[in-house]
Amino acid sequence: MEQWFVLFKKEFVESIRNFKWLWIPIVFVLLGITQPVTSYYLPDIIKNFGGLPEGAVMEFPLPTGAQVLAETLGQFNQIGILVLVLAFMGTVAGERTSGTNIMILVKPVSYISYITAKWVHISLLAVSSFVLGFLLALYYTHLLIETVPFSQVIQGIFIYILWLLFVITLVVFFSTIIKSSGVVAFLTLGITITLSIVGSIVPNIMRWSPTMLTSHSYSFFQTGSGGEALFLSIICTVLLIIVMLATAIYVFRNKEMAVHTT
Repeated sequence: MEQWFVLFKKEFVESIRNFKWLWIPIVFVLLGITQPVTSYYLPDIIKNFGGLPEGAVMEFPLPTGAQVLAETLGQFNQIGILVLVLAFMGTVAGERTSGTNIMILVKPVSYISYITAKWVHISLLAVSSFVLGFLLALYYTHLLIETVPFSQVIQGIFIYILWLLFVITLVVFFSTIIKSSGVVAFLTLGITITLSIVGSIVPNIMRWSPTMLTSHSYSFFQTGSGGEALFLSIICTVLLIIVMLATAIYVFRNKEMAVHTT
């Protein structure tokens, strides 16, 4: 366990030096604040910058608090996910390319500790940034629009966090088996986008999909309960995370052992 904490500390310190613990939370904070503020001031924004034909009258009904939070989650699901993937696409691939992993693994370091320390660190940074940004979105929604019951919000947050962990696991998985960081980002984003599109087209067939967790989060904001097949989606997501982590460790160990024996 002490070895694992040393590896985790290395990842943590490295991210601080690279300012990831600064700029990633800032991105999520800006995304969280922007949606409720924009929703509230949209009529004024259009009036002052867009302009309407003279004499035209257009009413913009104020969205509900649940709608604003769902739209905020949509921003996280697009820009936030993109930022996380680009920030960590080289988490293992970059070290393999530079040879840093060899310097670490020359010591008696467990392959399980090496991969899981990275996964936990990225998860901690991503989840902390998301929660901070979303709580600010909740605050400004309460301030400008209306209050959404916190019990509904907290359940939706936990469901979405599981989706975040799935995406993070995809990044770590592909970064472990592929050396090119660009390919890692392409495959991760490609899979998440494909699953989302297919899930929206045939939701009944894709009820198990991790991407359905975002829909369940929306449902919690609006009704206080998840949609159908919530637990099926949760179970499948958890199993996929475990399988991908186990496969990443297995592939990484075999590749490194092959390098050391040649």
